Amino acid sequence: MQPPVSQTRSFTTVFLIEMWERFGYYGMAALLVLFMVDRLGFTDSHANLTWGAFTALVYAAPSIGGWIGDKVLGARRTMIIGASVLCAGYLMLAVPNDHLTYMYTSLGVIVVGNGLFKANAANLVRRIYEGDDARIDSAFTIYYMAVNIGSTVSMLATPWIKDHWGWHTAFAVCCGGMLLAILNFMLMHRTLAHVGSLPDDQPIRWKRLGAVALGGVGLALITLYVLQHKQLAVASVWTAAFAILAIFAYMIAKSERSERAGLIAALVLIGQVILFFIFYVQMSTSLTLFALRNVDPRFMLFDTTLFTWSAAQFQALNPIWIMLLSPVLVWVYNAVAKSGRDLPVAAKYALGFGAVAAGYLVFTISGRYAIDGRVSSWFMVWGYGLYSLGELLVSGLGLAMIARYVPARMSGFMMGAYFVATGVSQYLGSVVANFAQMPSHDLPATESLPLYLSLFEKLGWLAAIGMVLALLLLPLMNRLSRQHQRCAEERREEALQTQGVAAAQ
Repeated sequence: MQPPVSQTRSFTTVFLIEMWERFGYYGMAALLVLFMVDRLGFTDSHANLTWGAFTALVYAAPSIGGWIGDKVLGARRTMIIGASVLCAGYLMLAVPNDHLTYMYTSLGVIVVGNGLFKANAANLVRRIYEGDDARIDSAFTIYYMAVNIGSTVSMLATPWIKDHWGWHTAFAVCCGGMLLAILNFMLMHRTLAHVGSLPDDQPIRWKRLGAVALGGVGLALITLYVLQHKQLAVASVWTAAFAILAIFAYMIAKSERSERAGLIAALVLIGQVILFFIFYVQMSTSLTLFALRNVDPRFMLFDTTLFTWSAAQFQALNPIWIMLLSPVLVWVYNAVAKSGRDLPVAAKYALGFGAVAAGYLVFTISGRYAIDGRVSSWFMVWGYGLYSLGELLVSGLGLAMIARYVPARMSGFMMGAYFVATGVSQYLGSVVANFAQMPSHDLPATESLPLYLSLFEKLGWLAAIGMVLALLLLPLMNRLSRQHQRCAEERREEALQTQGVAAAQ
């Protein structure tokens, strides 16, 4: 039976919902570290680790949300419930209350909402393009572009709103973005009526909904406690890392022979994702604080000031570059597919780490041209550009990797495991950012600059090591990919034979 609507219309609905959800999240993300440092008086170290613990939970929570979407409430229902909870979390931040317990509780609500939303939105995209490997890569690259359209607008807007109307008004705008995401779903929900998991097609079970609500309250309280006790965050990160390994070991051991190669490939690639997101978290931590203290906010051309950005607005360079580069990569992927070849995901990962290494080299070199401890804003433009290319090749394909290598019955949970892995690296990245922590907020720019340059040089070498490891693993990954593809073709042939026998009877 043909689906009632086209793949493109269904994908467009999820694309728009994701765009407005990311508008809300990244508007908050652009401000939070600076809010803690400038408004609440946190040290760099305290702000970095708080951000790392929060984002670790933000990314780990979808492991539970994916299971809830697959088995309990349905992917569509869970996604829209998550959007509503996120809206409540941003609304709490918009209330003028700077008490730490209140802020941590607000962040706990955001963790719960993101956990319910994130894995299920991505899972719907996978289900829309199920069985079409070439289009899955392109679809997830475009889907990743939705993230960056929303984040570009909010990262440019919320810092400006903060400067003119205050912190809490800027957080209120994030809440407005979530309201638009919910409205979009209400207007276009029919385009997703045929897409979802089994519970979506069944009447809602109120006991299950109540259990999910109770679990959400518990997770918000756990977040509050973890943010108040950072040593617990460290223990949680390592527990999560070992849990991922244990889950994959169990899945691989219990899987059918035809599924094993794909699961092993997914495990190797998730390990590389953990390394990559250490670089990603620097945008909200060390790179933002570097922009605050050591970057000339003016964009100059021939001694003329074109415009000026605040420190938080430099984060918008990442989504701007991704929007520029995404169509180029989609064209490349489609051209390669039409030629009868398929550039391996593992090769894209190696290229991605190389681009990240080049980006941090640009940040490091910028110090040679500093004037009174401040570097030109154009170095941020080109450094972010190279980093963003790497992000598209690694993170933008992370979800596509799950869709390609993991059986459909495990997809929701495995997408959750992917987000747990990114959560682990988010906290590790905040620890790395503290290698450039300032002993004092009053440190002159000429003295803070060497601290940041030293960190960026180390990160560049780490990315280069990641590239070498990805290249060394390439033969193994190619072999696993071929095994996975061969087994998938055998399963399709068996399914066709079964259908033929059934039709003959």
